[in-house]
Amino acid sequence: MHTQRLTLSSLSVLAITGLFATAACGTESGDDKSGSGSVGTGQSVEITGKQWSVQSVTTGGKTYDAPAGAHIEFAEDGRVGGNYGCNHFGASAEVKGDTIKVGDDTMKTEMACTTKGTMEFESRLGDVISGSTIKAEVNDDKLTLTTKDGHTVKLTAEQPAELYGTKWNVTSLMKGEVKGESAVPLSSEADGKVHLTFDEKGTVRGQLGCNKVTAKATVSDGNITLGSPGTTRMMCSASLMDTERALLKLFNGTVKYQLKDRTLTLTSENGTGVEAVAAE
Repeated sequence: MHTQRLTLSSLSVLAITGLFATAACGTESGDDKSGSGSVGTGQSVEITGKQWSVQSVTTGGKTYDAPAGAHIEFAEDGRVGGNYGCNHFGASAEVKGDTIKVGDDTMKTEMACTTKGTMEFESRLGDVISGSTIKAEVNDDKLTLTTKDGHTVKLTAEQPAELYGTKWNVTSLMKGEVKGESAVPLSSEADGKVHLTFDEKGTVRGQLGCNKVTAKATVSDGNITLGSPGTTRMMCSASLMDTERALLKLFNGTVKYQLKDRTLTLTSENGTGVEAVAAE
């Protein structure tokens, strides 16, 4: 597998310009488009222009369950991309009937996630997909990818999440004075403990890892203006408090938001930001 490494900021730019992503259904700021690729026997099922959530990968006689946020997208312009469960990736791809040929030109970010099993899953999934010829089988909203060597990936078509009323589990933090300069996955201690929920009344509530938070949240034209945060006053470990301090930098200001399928990205002018996925 030939893999090029990119920083998250580089990959974000590539995604915006359409390297491996299209304006799929559920993209808040884009026009809805339907994909043209289809697979399966006796039915036409579109696989492009939507996000497929990875459920598991089976290789070497063993099945590995996917971490939250792992997904694959097949673009109309001959690209495949998504998230291995920790790192984002993109590669060339050709879809013809029920056959998908993925190039060996995979590019990926290089974050190191600490949650147990995440990096091993990422390695297994990357090895199965990159540079492979794959048979695709669709059964309703289920997609099974099978390589010539018999490795399989099980996926499910996810319905796009709404900004309002969705519990957004934060998976990584963006830090740095330059916008999107770097992204850091949450520590294993913070994993699953950081989330935000927006409501249509103009409020955001959630958990910062240690303390609960609530604030005004005004949504307009791709931006969210976050008011002064009200929090509880507990003290936790240094790791959780570091996460909390990073998140608090989003408040008392305006952040840009991008909602695509089941992924939400918030980015402030100084580069502080978060990436979150919709809770199941």
